[in-house]
Amino acid sequence: MEVLTMKELLETGVHFGHRTRKWNPKMARYIFTERKGIHIIDLEQTVDMFKRAYFMVRDRVAQGDEIIFIGTKRQVQATIADEAKRCGAHYVNRRWLGGTLTNFVTIKRSIDRMKKLENMVEDGSLEHFPNKEASRLRRELAKLQRNLDGLRHLKQIPDLLYVIDPDIEANAIREANILKIPVIAIVDTNCDPDPIDFPIPGNDDAIKATKL
Repeated sequence: MEVLTMKELLETGVHFGHRTRKWNPKMARYIFTERKGIHIIDLEQTVDMFKRAYFMVRDRVAQGDEIIFIGTKRQVQATIADEAKRCGAHYVNRRWLGGTLTNFVTIKRSIDRMKKLENMVEDGSLEHFPNKEASRLRRELAKLQRNLDGLRHLKQIPDLLYVIDPDIEANAIREANILKIPVIAIVDTNCDPDPIDFPIPGNDDAIKATKL
């Protein structure tokens, strides 16, 4: 079964890397050529490495492992949330909070706090607080939801991370490396693929490419 075709990759611009002056030399082995000052990614390698990552994730999730989708830059935020919800994964698409993995106990307390405040809004108990205090609690809730809504069902440290743009999400990857959590990532020509366990060479900026 073809899980990803060369035609799909070409149509969505997955082969377009960054301008040659912005490249990371560690990505040289994944670059096919250069065209008008832009690196062109070797899509044959993209297909092979995607399949390797795909089958690994499929088998791990089938065993009950959990994965977090991570992509906080503006053009991928909606895709990260939509696709994570579609397949029942957790996600971070606004801001990676330091310690999400390495200090998970604290993050779990924040998730529990968010749920408690949501219950207070739902059952009306928040209305019994003085206006100033109620307003402060609503602001606190909004901030927690903005950063943790995609992790609300996470009960333990995840087993896998899927990342779009390792440069931007370097802190998340660093925490995963410390805890030996496998990382799957879309790596563009300006990225360092070394910290990634399952790199997938490809355009990490175009909306159509990242959605594919």
